[in-house]
Amino acid sequence: MSSEKPWKSRAVVKHADGKFRCAWCGTDPLYVRYHDEEWGVPLHDERRLFEMLCLEGAQAGLSWITILRKRDNYARAFDDFDVVKIARYRAPQVARLMKNAGIVRNRLKVHACIENAKAVLALQKEGSSLDEVLWSFAPKKTRRRRWRTLGELPACTAESDAMSKALKKRGFRFVGTTICYAFMQAVGIVDDHQSRCYAITEPRRAGRQSRAFAGRQRSAHPRRSRQKPRFLPAGTKGTSEKRPKASFSN
Repeated sequence: MSSEKPWKSRAVVKHADGKFRCAWCGTDPLYVRYHDEEWGVPLHDERRLFEMLCLEGAQAGLSWITILRKRDNYARAFDDFDVVKIARYRAPQVARLMKNAGIVRNRLKVHACIENAKAVLALQKEGSSLDEVLWSFAPKKTRRRRWRTLGELPACTAESDAMSKALKKRGFRFVGTTICYAFMQAVGIVDDHQSRCYAITEPRRAGRQSRAFAGRQRSAHPRRSRQKPRFLPAGTKGTSEKRPKASFSN
């Protein structure tokens, strides 16, 4: 019989470097890097916020590690998440995307990314921004209590319910409350690092761009170095491979 703890009872895990990390990231290097460099770091960059919103929607029904491994393919396939370009996608572009094995070839999810780009442009036309709208749902009070086990992490909150409702009203798709809460965790609107996780006390800053985009930036500016971080999950399930299935509301 396995001595491994049920996922709900898992607390932080001590890694080979001596640091305690949230149990959900396991030891997968990609997941660990995402945990260390991105998850829970406050993010305000418009393009990156749009990227994360689209990828959280693409994850619905799948494991998050699947999306992480396809992330750079998404950046190449979706014009580095340029909302102006994506909003102009028509049948030929959709057909191309549906043949791209590097992304999740789900027609509803592909169309959701296009409609979300149009919704962002509509926000901008109103004189608002994606950053302004999304961060308006940040909890009014910073939660002081830290979750000890994975089972204590919420899958959604009143704030994610409100964000979901507002985004749907504005034409966004694949933004159910569970997806919204995972997004809030990822971009630092909420901080759900488990009790004793080293990331709570060690300063981190957002700086990640998709590899495809960052690579072109480095080519254009060879002397400029950019931090390259990564991404996760609401109420992640036990292994480093899984997190709970997100809502399919769109």
